[in-house]
Amino acid sequence: MFENLSDRLQSAIHKMKGYGKITEENINEVMKEIRLSLLEADVNYKVVKEFTNTVKEKALGEEVQTSINPGDLFVKIVNDELTELLGGESTPLNTSGNPAILMLVGLQGSGKTTASGKLANFIRKKHSKKPLLVACDIYRPAAIDQLKQIGKELNIEVFEEGKENPLEICKHALEHAKQNKFDYIIIDTAGRLHIDEELMEEILNINKQVKPQETLLVIDAMMGQDAINVITGFNEKLPLTGVILTKLDGDTRGGVALSVRHLTNVPIKFIGTGEKMDCLNSFDPSRMAGRILGMGDVVSLVEKAQEAISEKDAEKTAKRMQNGKFDLEDFLRMLKQVRKMGPLESLIKLIPGANKLGLNNIQVDPKQMDHVEAIVLSMTKEERQHPEIIKASRKTRIAKGSGMSVQEVNKLLTQFLEMKKVMKTVSSGKFKMPF
Repeated sequence: MFENLSDRLQSAIHKMKGYGKITEENINEVMKEIRLSLLEADVNYKVVKEFTNTVKEKALGEEVQTSINPGDLFVKIVNDELTELLGGESTPLNTSGNPAILMLVGLQGSGKTTASGKLANFIRKKHSKKPLLVACDIYRPAAIDQLKQIGKELNIEVFEEGKENPLEICKHALEHAKQNKFDYIIIDTAGRLHIDEELMEEILNINKQVKPQETLLVIDAMMGQDAINVITGFNEKLPLTGVILTKLDGDTRGGVALSVRHLTNVPIKFIGTGEKMDCLNSFDPSRMAGRILGMGDVVSLVEKAQEAISEKDAEKTAKRMQNGKFDLEDFLRMLKQVRKMGPLESLIKLIPGANKLGLNNIQVDPKQMDHVEAIVLSMTKEERQHPEIIKASRKTRIAKGSGMSVQEVNKLLTQFLEMKKVMKTVSSGKFKMPF
């Protein structure tokens, strides 16, 4: 997401950094590029106009004119305004109820049922709470079965009463949740192909009866600017508390994310970044702005690492790196931990300066990681601990055992030695990022 926009904005900002002083002439040139990049990303034209005018006004201010490094201050202005455009500060879930009730609404096909499962999984992992999924989409064929399948996959209970009245289902679900000490109720409501009176009346009735702490609208980011009309349509009838943007990992220009808060005043609370049940992230405007401008997102990277790697293991690995004792046993353990964190190309993009290092467009085939793991697992413990003993005959045996070629074994060993050198340099504090 935002890949093309990110490249264009970074290119424009880099040009500004080349100027010794910010003048009206060069700021107009750079702002023209920024304006075009935002419009091409499908950001609403009113939002683009206001954003560029504000940045230009601040960039031509006395504070920037007299600064030693106007280029860096220009980056700060763009980053601050982009953060403000995305909502300023992250908006946490309201969890004041006992149980807290979260109702998901949206059009048919927006990914509402899947988002319900992802949200339940997120709540359980992040907050160590017990969620209950409630199946209230009684119209779409197989919607209830889909939610039950998701619940089974996640080992999260699903409350359903078939095609009964959704109001009664919600009432009974609330009683069940209180009796069984559930912390959260997540209601998957029915959707339609478009907003109509029947749909809104049903959702409004549920809203009045259960009084949810959160009413979250699920929107497909690939809808583009049509999404603004959908949010406005729902928000006029229903007190929306937030938006879940799905499919931000797809072929989307991302403009809707930059337009939502400014045009509707409804905060984005979550973004869906993949099909798997752990691909739902809370939305943080400042982090997202940093990622768009190529500053990375170290906080998200650390959070992902903390979920997959224990502090004890991390300390042990760091010490071995510093002492130059990092071996293929450590490498295998690290490989398994990294795979738990998600697709490698997604993690790379969170690294500050990844774009300048030429890492942003790296595509990692999961099969390649399988091949690497097979090669290392075909080694003896002694070989993993002392890879220098792996000579021709051992390489042949390892290749046969892993189903790979001797050339691939050689390639892995060479790459491992190079990586070991880099890790030692980085852990010693002598490595400097190129930005």
